[in-house]
Formats: sequence, C-alpha cells, structure tokens
Amino acid sequence: MTSLSRRKFVAAAGVSAAVLWSGSPRRALAAETVRMGYIADFNGASLAAIATDQDLWSQQGLTPDLKVFTNGPIQIQALGAGSLDFGYIGPGALWLPASGRAKVISINTLGFSDRVIAQAGIKTIADLKGKKVGVPEGTSGDMLLRLALQKQGMRPDDVELVRMDPSTVVAAFASKQVDAAGIWYPLVDVIKDRVPDLNELAKNGDFYPALAFPSAFVARNEVADDLTKKVVAVLKKANDFRASNLDKAIEITSKFISIPADKLAVEAKNSKFLTTADLNAQTKDGTAAGWLTKMNEMFKDFGRVSSPLDPKEYFRADLYTSV
Repeated sequence: MTSLSRRKFVAAAGVSAAVLWSGSPRRALAAETVRMGYIADFNGASLAAIATDQDLWSQQGLTPDLKVFTNGPIQIQALGAGSLDFGYIGPGALWLPASGRAKVISINTLGFSDRVIAQAGIKTIADLKGKKVGVPEGTSGDMLLRLALQKQGMRPDDVELVRMDPSTVVAAFASKQVDAAGIWYPLVDVIKDRVPDLNELAKNGDFYPALAFPSAFVARNEVADDLTKKVVAVLKKANDFRASNLDKAIEITSKFISIPADKLAVEAKNSKFLTTADLNAQTKDGTAAGWLTKMNEMFKDFGRVSSPLDPKEYFRADLYTSV
C-alpha cells in the first residue's frame, strides 16, 4: 500500500461529519430526501454503497443524502439533534438505543473485527496494567477493551485510558504514543502496515457465542413508519446483494469510500453476513432480540446504562418483518 493510499485511507476514516456523497438517483420516483449516516468501512458503508450503485433508492422513491461519520455515538447525537434521519452503529454503541435515544430498525451483521492491540513486548491483557490505551469512547473498540479487562479481573481504571477518535488511534499507535488500543479492522490492518510486530491481545471471537456483537441501522425516534419501511426495503435488497456477491460488494464499497479493496476484504473476513431471509427469521423468532438483551446486560455491567430498555421498546422488529 503506497503512502498516498494510506494517507487517503486514514483521512477517510477520520472525517467526522462531512458529506461524502449526496445526489439524486438516476430514476427518482419522488423527491423525498432521506438523510442517512454511515462509517467509512465495509460493515458501515457497504449497504449504502450498494444501494447507490444498484439504484435501489429510487425504487422506493427516495433521494439519498449520505453523510460519513467516524463512529456510531456521533451519529446518535446527530439523530437527536434532528440533522440525521437514519444511521449505522457498531455493537459498541448499542447502549444508546437501549437508553431510548434511537430506534434499531435492522440488524446489519455480526461483527468479529474488533481487537485489543498492543506494542511489541506487551503480550497479555494483564500486561496492560498502568499502560496508556487509546480508545474511541463508546464504540466497539471501547466495548472489547472493557470485556477483555473484565475477563482478566481488571477494571478500566487499571489502565490509563486515552480517549481519541479512530484516526487519532491509528496515528498514536503508529508513533508509539500509546501502548495499546481498542480498535477494529480495517484500521488494525492499516496500523499493521506501520507496526508489523504488534500483538493482538483480544478479539470478539473470544466472547462468542455468549455475545453475538450485532451491528445495526438506527432511526431518529420521530421518523415516520412509512419512511422507515422504505429505507428498510432498500437495506434488505442491498443486504441480499452483499450476501450473494461479496467480492463485488467489496469492489463497490472500495470505490464509494476510496479505501483499498484489499483492506476491506480483510475486514469482511471478520464479519458474519446474514441473508435477509435469515434476518427475517431471526427477527421473528426473537433471536435478534436475544442478541440485544445480552448486549444490554453487558452495558449494564459496564455502567453505561443503569436500566436499559427492553429490546421490544427500541427494536422495530415488527416493522422490519413487515416489509
């Protein structure tokens, strides 16, 4: 990967709330604009990229206004401020809809791309005691770090947490300003280009299947059901395209977010993609709600939310399966 490509990737990952793409689909049926956020990685951007490439928005009479963010919590803030209608969040931000700040409208993937990484010489979670650990607060990287510490019988205050955005984690780890980090692929792969001898101390798979780590699409609490159903219909079609054409989906997403396809392919290998038929079935039979319940319990243990809502209060399962 060239230096230019690497800088381009990190810059894309570091954009906080800038509009990456906004335009009219080729065969718009109506001028109903939908404002939707995403994250510039494969899990976070692939369905928006596919929907744009395959002109799925216009089939529902929608004009997309797509905005890129660095993480889920910032999108929840934008939903609350009324500047965004829909967004994408990783598993680490699910405590926010569980706090009543958004509605989950669709499960996206089961994620296995989060890691706790450390500089050479730091070989175990126990070795992190007293060390500087960079983490984007409230994200899946933060979540995995807390899980790993908890498993070791440690607490977050046993380490020196340095809160920073994802792109800053990349730079800080590469320049050895932090000893470790809670972060995710494809950013881990970018860091490996500069620090090839880093150690991976923990991963999502260490806690699966007790925790399933779903990523999700969310809506502003006030968004009307009819608009939400149209967006869900787009997501379902894009999801099946991704499940059936993963290599093509990687190519489309690479062009959409200007990140090398090989980096996205590594991330894709660390995710479990479900067909829409699978998601419909697991939403109807309560499996998906069970995933969210387990996440609620984890966030309560972490002190993120003292009394999380029951998933039936923030997960629009009925709406998802009705489309």
